[in-house]
Amino acid sequence: MEELLTDSCDPASLSALALAFVGDGVYDLMVRQTLVSRGNLPVDTLHREAVRLVRCQAQADGVRKLLPLLEPEEEAVYKRGRNAHTNHIPKNASPADYHCATGFEALIGYLYLKGRMERLRQIFVWMQENEAR
Repeated sequence: MEELLTDSCDPASLSALALAFVGDGVYDLMVRQTLVSRGNLPVDTLHREAVRLVRCQAQADGVRKLLPLLEPEEEAVYKRGRNAHTNHIPKNASPADYHCATGFEALIGYLYLKGRMERLRQIFVWMQENEAR
C-alpha cells in the first residue's frame, strides 16, 4: 500500500488522536481490501466481518500480544495514543480496550504517514494471523 495522496506532514508533530484518526481509516481500508480479495461475498457479510475485525476489543486483544514485537519508536507512538485523553468511549467498549485500540490506530497512522509501508504490512499481517476467532 503506497500513500494515496502526496500531501506530506510530519507525523511526529501530530497529536496522538490525529494519528489515530488516520490510522482508523488506513486499518479499515486494509481490512476491507483483505475481505474482498477472499471472494465476492454479500455486502452484509463483508460488513459484519469488517466490524468484527476493526472493533475496539479485536484491536486491543491483538495489540496487547503485539507489544513485545514493536520497535522502541513504535511502542512510544502506541503509548502516546493509548494515553491520549478522549472525550467519548463507545458504550460497547471497555475504557481499557478503547484506549489500547486508540494507541494501535495511532501507530497505524504514524507508520502510514511516515511511509513505512512494509512495516505497516507486517503488523497488519501479524494482526490477521493472530486474531481471536
